[in-house]
This record gives sequence, C-alpha cells and structure tokens, in this order.
Amino acid sequence: MDGWLSVPIHESFNHDLAIRRFCPARVELERGEWEGTLNQIQSFCPADTITTPLAASEVDEFVDSFFNKNDDDDGNKSTEKQQDFRHFQGEIYPFSVSNDVYGDEMEMGASLEDLGVGETVPSVEDVSHGVDQGLHLVHLLLACAEAVGCRDTKLADSMLTQIWASVSPWGDSLQRVSYCFAMGLKSRLSLIHNLNANGTFTNGARDVSLITCQEKMEAFQLLHRTTPYIAFGFMAANEAICQVAQGKDSLHIIDLGMKLTLQYPSLIRTLASRPEGAPKLRITGLTNDQILLELEASLKVLLEDASSLGIDLEFNVISDSPTPSLLTRENLKLREGEALFVNSVMHLHKYAKESRGSLKAILQAIKKLGPTLLTVVEQDANHNGPFFLGRFLESLHYYSAVFDSLESSLPRNSPQRMKIERHHYAEEICNIVAREGSDRIERHERAEQWRRQLGRAGFQVMAFKCMSQARMMLSVYGCDGYTLASEKGCLLLGWRGRPIMLASAWQVNNVSSS
Repeated sequence: MDGWLSVPIHESFNHDLAIRRFCPARVELERGEWEGTLNQIQSFCPADTITTPLAASEVDEFVDSFFNKNDDDDGNKSTEKQQDFRHFQGEIYPFSVSNDVYGDEMEMGASLEDLGVGETVPSVEDVSHGVDQGLHLVHLLLACAEAVGCRDTKLADSMLTQIWASVSPWGDSLQRVSYCFAMGLKSRLSLIHNLNANGTFTNGARDVSLITCQEKMEAFQLLHRTTPYIAFGFMAANEAICQVAQGKDSLHIIDLGMKLTLQYPSLIRTLASRPEGAPKLRITGLTNDQILLELEASLKVLLEDASSLGIDLEFNVISDSPTPSLLTRENLKLREGEALFVNSVMHLHKYAKESRGSLKAILQAIKKLGPTLLTVVEQDANHNGPFFLGRFLESLHYYSAVFDSLESSLPRNSPQRMKIERHHYAEEICNIVAREGSDRIERHERAEQWRRQLGRAGFQVMAFKCMSQARMMLSVYGCDGYTLASEKGCLLLGWRGRPIMLASAWQVNNVSSS
C-alpha cells in the first residue's frame, strides 16, 4: 500500500454521481450566469472542443485514476491506461446540456436539490463505514467546484468547511494538492461574494498575493534543481539550438519572459566545444522589472563563464513583456548576418486567450522576424478551456500527478518541496481555479493545440534528436516514475505515463523547405 495512490475503491459507493448527475446543467448555468455577470470570458469556443456528454465509464476512469496509479506492475499497462485517460481529458469540455443520466435536457432553473446534490457527497459516517477518506475528499472537491460554478455560495461554503478538515499543506500528496485547490475555490468564492449588482468587483475583492518575487524565483530555482521538469525544457531547447546553429558563426537568442539565466551555462559550454570553433553569441532577454536585480547578479556570473570559455557573449535586457509592437527588428536591434533564435520557456501560454487573437498576433510578429528557429517549452495540460468545471477537472488530475512526483523525489518534511508547492504550483493552481478574463494567465495547452496554432501561424515542427540525452538526464534524478515520449516531433516528459512537460522546436516553412 502506497499511501493514497493505491487505495481500493469501495464498490457500494456510487462515485459517478459527483459529476454525472448535474454537471451538464451546472456548466450551462455557468455559461448563462457566470460569464454573463462577469463579462470577462470571451465567447469564442473552438468547434473541435464540443463533445458528447460524459459516459459512466469515463467518469469511473477519472475517479479511479486518483487512487490506482501504482496498481499495475506492468509499465506498458500503466502507460496504456494513462493514454486512455489523456483521450478522455481532451473531451471534458465544453459539456453538452444533454444528460446521459436522465436521458433528456435539463432545465436551466433546476435547483441543486432537484439535481441530487444531497446524494452526491457521502457523509462522514459513510466514510467511517468503509469508503476511503481520499475518495471522499476528491468527491468533496468536485462537488464543491460544481457548487461554486453554480454560484451556490451556501452549499460551497458548507463543503469547504468539510474540505478544510481533510486537507493540509503538510500531509500526503493528495492532502497537499487538495489544500491548494481548496484555496483556489475559496478565492473564487470570495469573488462571487463581492460582486456588485452590475457584475463588477468591489474594491479589494481580488486577492493580493503575499508571495514575494524573491520567493517565486527561489521556488523556480529549487524546481530546476530538484526535479527534471525545468531542466528537461532547457536541455531540449539548447539541443535544438545547437543542432541548427552548426556552421553559423554569429547567433542571437531572443528569450521571451526570461527567468534568470539557468538555461544558458549548458548552452555556452556546448557552443564552446564545437569543432568549428565557438560562435559570437548575443542574448536579448525580455523580462519584468521585478526580477532585474536577480537577473543582473546571474548575468555577471554567466559573462565570466563565457569569457573563460572563449565565447564573445553580449547580453541585453528589455524590461517589457513580448508584444507585437515590441517584437520588431528595430526594437530588438537585429543585425545582418546573425542567425536568430526565439526561445520561450513556459511563457507563450500566457497569451493563449480563448479567442487565440493575442497568441496569433505574437506568433505572426515572431515569424516576421525571420527566425532560424523557435523553441517552445510548455506544461502539457489543457487549462485553457472556457468553462470552469472542465478546467477544474483537468487541473486537479494534472497537479495531483505533479505533487505525487514531488513526494517521490523529496521527503514529505522537505523544506525545498514545501517552497516549490507553496510558492510556485499553488500560485498556478489558484490562478487557474479562481481567475477569469485578463486575470487568468496560466492558460496551459496540450501539444496538439500548440501544433495547430503554430502550424496556422506558418511554422512547422522540427524533430528532436536528443532522446538519448534526455534519458541520461533523467537517470541523474534516481527516480523511476519519470517517462519520456516523442509525439509528432514534440518531446514529452511525464510522470507515470501522464505527460507533464512538452518541448518543441519550430522553423518558418519557407526556411525549412529551402
């Protein structure tokens, strides 16, 4: 028995009710009331996201996946199970209002009692009579999310009270990740409580993060040092850059949303060892004012390392976010004869609005620069759906896998792990769960969505040739749960078969075909 991950599911508990009995009607309520009241979620919804209602077997699989991750001794069987769930996750939202339980269309005005809320969550007495508390906690979270989505504040508050008794930032991985989601639900609920009559927020309704920029940077560095998630992205991007940079004697890297210089020491060492000699290297980092001091300190070390290796390195910092107006040859001071590389590590998703217009404009601006290569590293998850409940389901499963991997890599009482979870992942979860409109910036998407968007913008994927290097990098972490896969040119890093990170490299069509 491995904690909450191998808990048997009690057969007498009808665990599909938490989603199936009233999920379609609640999502429809969200569409009509939540979006209409806040007027922040845009109306665009890609046609390929419309699906049929959830089947009972799919719901069973979703719940089972939280508790039976370690049941399969056969690695292939486990991977196959995760791939099946990956397909299910892609069809979570938007939900149809047609209900597979009642067989007809639910009425918009149906009450929570009419929809069977009272039967959804087992009582504490039921739990004590054989239903596992971990399963009970997952159902509480799902049902609370539905209540919040319906703006039933009384029911949501009641469920949150029960949830607080079962979660802890110091418990096992399920308790810790549930604590983060409960905080997100609490924050979203506070926005509902503070809505004005016209649907706008009152002053002070939005929570202000108490996490400092320095704490966020420290958590990012710890994540890079203790897990392969960030290092994997840096390694894949650097390998793609070096592959295309062969024979070129002057390189210019535009780093979108730069966080420190953690990616570049390895790149500089690789470029310095080229048989044809080291190239001239220019790096332009687009960042924000908050991390300038930390960035300047790491820049000094990087410049010293480059000089010692015989590389002529020039570094420029632009304190601004990447926008189409900024991404011009004049503003970036591009020079003739330079091979241009655009590098984005966990940044482009911030512009993936539901309408796609913002991301499309940035990709078009990048294409106009004529880059030799565009490298994109992102979290492989669908956290950008227009409906709250769908995002909640997807993100709960995704971050449960992440927290499980952290527990396998770091002791439960590890201060490093606590900082990573509280100062990095908890912030992401809260943004996904509690925010809407321009306030919601953690809009992660799947590899297939990135292929679609980049393809439409005029880029084509370039296959990686670094699978052996990636396997060697993973061996350093001494943990058997990490998995690697290649999918249509993208490299995927996962945990127990569940993709967590993706890395991809792209070339402008007319460049790659010439």
